[in-house]
Amino acid sequence: MRATLSALRSGTPRIGKLAARTLLAITAATIGLGVTPLFGQGPENVVLIVNDSSALSREIGEYYARRRGIPMRNICHLRTTDIEDIPRADYYREIAGPVAVFLAKSGLTESILYIVTTAGVPLRIPATAGSGMDSDGAAVDSELTLLYSDMHRKTLHGLRGPIPNPFFGKRDAVFSHPQFPVYLVTRLAAYDFEGVKGLIDRSVEATEAAAHGAANRGKFVIDLRSSGDESGDAWLRDAAIRLPKDRVVFDDSSHVVYDETGVIGYAAWGSNDKNRHRRFTGFHWLPGAIMTEYVSTNGRTFARPPDNWNISDWNSPKLWFAGSPQTLTADYVLEGVTGASGHTDEPYLVMTPRPDVLLPAYYGGRNLAESYYLAIRGLSWMNIVVGDPLCSIGKPVGKTTP
Repeated sequence: MRATLSALRSGTPRIGKLAARTLLAITAATIGLGVTPLFGQGPENVVLIVNDSSALSREIGEYYARRRGIPMRNICHLRTTDIEDIPRADYYREIAGPVAVFLAKSGLTESILYIVTTAGVPLRIPATAGSGMDSDGAAVDSELTLLYSDMHRKTLHGLRGPIPNPFFGKRDAVFSHPQFPVYLVTRLAAYDFEGVKGLIDRSVEATEAAAHGAANRGKFVIDLRSSGDESGDAWLRDAAIRLPKDRVVFDDSSHVVYDETGVIGYAAWGSNDKNRHRRFTGFHWLPGAIMTEYVSTNGRTFARPPDNWNISDWNSPKLWFAGSPQTLTADYVLEGVTGASGHTDEPYLVMTPRPDVLLPAYYGGRNLAESYYLAIRGLSWMNIVVGDPLCSIGKPVGKTTP
């Protein structure tokens, strides 16, 4: 993870004939669509994407739709590869294009605020040009966030480097269209169906408890690498300041926090803390708990590593899993979180979710999707958000601090 970064660059589009034809199909499908009134932020504002080529995706889709009451008209069926990498031309033809046409034909373009992908839908578009912050690689979910704006203009967004997120940092804004011309995309994924089922069940449990007035509760664990002034630590300190002192476990020593109970939120350096040597935190996570960490490749795969695998370092390639020694987002889901962030490839530190935005927003009553995307600076990039977008722990009693 690099701490010093260049400014955001939208880059120059690299669109082949196939992508251009897809764009024409998207544009044609959206002709005549107007802005519809904003609906309440509930199941009717969610489009669920199911890959019919994947038994796992179908199973997840059926379960989530039933548990969350997603309308049948809001379920988009695709047929694409079920492997994690998809070439960009195939992404346009098999994912972006069909989703855009589905939204337009169903009259859902404006009312949909959240897109939910499922395990079995490809995860990543590998880079074919550029490097570093000029790469044209991206997470599939992060690309889909810009589908709304692509459908409302005649050219696709630039592909080289991240695109500024218009919702980033808008703490007091109501997320709506057309004010924010993006979809908030989250993924229901884990090592297997049982893992995703548990994630969905915890989300529904937390949201239903909040709806019935249950207390917004739990610890926010914020773990710095040291008491120094390293990049990223200032955001962790600010997160602690923005949350109630009696809800925060704050550690700025070289010690790694393990084995906490009753955790509702977590932010740390993950395996980029040289003193962390355990794959799992050992936390007891409450239903609705979320996490984020400054780790470059934690969302690189949802394939399960061997049970005896552990994090290591970049000097020991024989110990790596899926091309990296770093922590895995899916391990947090396995351990019991309800929402998690990750990166399919190097995002650079400035593009990781800002904990000083994420945790206070979630504590203050924002749902999972809005809390994460308030904290993510760039789109069409390496970020993924795992979880049910509608999950919420409700507003705290008394004054909030976000």
